[in-house]
Amino acid sequence: MGMKEKILDVKNLTKSFDAKKVLDNLSFEVKKGVVFGLLGPNGAGKTTIIRIILDIIRADHGEIKIFGEKFDENLKEKIGYLPEERGLYQKITVLECLKYFAELKNVKKSEDKIDFWLDKVGLRDYKKKKIEGLSKGMQQKIQLVAAFIHSPELLILDEPFSGLDPINTKMVKDILLDLKREGKTIILSTHQMDQVERTCDRILMINRGKRVLYGSLDEIKSNYKESLIVEYEGDLGRIEGVKKINDYGKYAELSLEEDTDPQEILKRLIEIVGVRRFEMKAPSLNEIFIEVVENA
Repeated sequence: MGMKEKILDVKNLTKSFDAKKVLDNLSFEVKKGVVFGLLGPNGAGKTTIIRIILDIIRADHGEIKIFGEKFDENLKEKIGYLPEERGLYQKITVLECLKYFAELKNVKKSEDKIDFWLDKVGLRDYKKKKIEGLSKGMQQKIQLVAAFIHSPELLILDEPFSGLDPINTKMVKDILLDLKREGKTIILSTHQMDQVERTCDRILMINRGKRVLYGSLDEIKSNYKESLIVEYEGDLGRIEGVKKINDYGKYAELSLEEDTDPQEILKRLIEIVGVRRFEMKAPSLNEIFIEVVENA
């Protein structure tokens, strides 16, 4: 395999709003055919980065190349965008709405494409219904279709899972993985870490406008000690040798002190709670994220 081409190259991006630095000398790149996670807490600067990439707002400093060139209107047809603030014309039908988006992007035979995508998101029967008659989750799926309708090379999705139930979240993930197989490049911005684990190849985590983690998921996880996952019944309390417990109710993720033997911890646990399952695994991205943000 040769060097994959860079779809996006961002160098030294800086942006302030009213003397508050929102992006602080941020650099990263995205190669063709990857799902790239742009992660961070709300307010970290993710949406600002996307708006600068799409030339909606200008950076104070820095340089962006997209498909190897500076942004220009002609590139818009190669990009699909799902904005964070959702909004569709409420008074028109699903078909009219999607035809409008398809025409904006010069899609030929748009009705075939529209049918194909409505099938994929399970909304074929709603084609003639007005947007205002659809639930929020359905409207969101229509907006996703609008972002995909012209078969863009690069998809930029801002919080694509917010407002979706688990079934639809899985559907959207499956669609993204299909698009990736077709060689599309996808940038996902989200603060929902658990959605990223199974979808993204590489991530950039930002906190307060600075890059705090960057690389493939495996690389990032290999820098963190394994956590101990325990499914249990009872009350954990404090356990000697355990640095931190993230308790999710039925199971907990334990970060151990440097020289703690997991077997010792298991013995202690068995004395205090009913242990149903016990395993060592790389910390979840959620765990890493919390640690990075808390130690910032």
